[in-house]
Amino acid sequence: MDQRRIVIVGASGNIGTALLRRWQAESENDRPHLVGMSRRRPATGAPYDGVSWEELDVTAPDARPRLAAALAGADAVVNLAWGFQPSHDVDQLERVGVGGTRVVLGAATDAGVPQLVQLSSVGAYAPAERGQRVDESYPTTGVPSSPYSRHKAAAERLMDDWERDHPDGPVITRMRPGLVLQRDAGSALVRYTLPGWFPPAALRLLPVLPLDRSLSVPMVHSDDVADAIVRAVRRRAGGAFNLAAEPAVGRDDIAAVLRAHPVQVPTKLLRTVVDASWRVHLQPLDPGWIDLAFSVPLLDTTRARRALAWAPATDARQALAELISGMQTQASTPSPVLRRRSLVDQVRSVVQRGPLTRRERP
Repeated sequence: MDQRRIVIVGASGNIGTALLRRWQAESENDRPHLVGMSRRRPATGAPYDGVSWEELDVTAPDARPRLAAALAGADAVVNLAWGFQPSHDVDQLERVGVGGTRVVLGAATDAGVPQLVQLSSVGAYAPAERGQRVDESYPTTGVPSSPYSRHKAAAERLMDDWERDHPDGPVITRMRPGLVLQRDAGSALVRYTLPGWFPPAALRLLPVLPLDRSLSVPMVHSDDVADAIVRAVRRRAGGAFNLAAEPAVGRDDIAAVLRAHPVQVPTKLLRTVVDASWRVHLQPLDPGWIDLAFSVPLLDTTRARRALAWAPATDARQALAELISGMQTQASTPSPVLRRRSLVDQVRSVVQRGPLTRRERP
């Protein structure tokens, strides 16, 4: 039996769920002991069974010492913790994403963990020309108008500083995937991206898709990101790795999956509509996501393919089709993060707790 011990912070989310699946698919001799850290422990069910769970809020005052204690004797820690809501409370999102990264860096160093795998993003990169493909040396200065992108860039700076100031600290591995998709994230993505009153089944009935034809976004399946993480941990491979499947996904690809007619809407007009509707809490996506979607580069994945012997098993269009099917059917898991969205629950939550975009704990 493999005696390795791997701690996963944010283990109950999209990528965490895929990572648990990936490691649990290993033979008994190759499977490490997995410790899952999350703010809310998942209910019983695959793939959360067989994992040692501990509840941890990375924004809590005692998060660093508590995490350091949990990391004692660990061979690696994988940090997947990040927040997407409440989009109207940017300070809270920064506390989770940037502050949480600082907590994990500190705890991993305190505990002497040999390797930290940090989930970064294509969103950390500076804006690029449409169709421009970049490797890991491209500037990670983010898209200033996107809080998500700013925070991913800030987390990259934290890791730069940590590597400089702690030369004997953990090997830091930075995964920079495109948009990460899987069927089981369908209900969660509906909850975080569509108005609470919108019935997911109506996605089957959309007659048109109003988007700018210039959209071109790198995407990758959650299982392929999980596979890259496992390979990086096995090799203790440091540095940054771009992760994306081919081909890049455009407006017409999305329309084809939705069976909707693509309609040209200039990005500026789309942004104006998203901004206005977000400000009055009609929908949960801040306009920075529009800026990010239309400015991210495509990803050169040569380094991951060579250094990790990695190749995506699912192409980008197939991953997109799987996600949209999951959104339409509200695919979910027993995890609080990936739970099934109920229209009744949504209405009750709005009445009792206010809009999702304002809740500290969505």
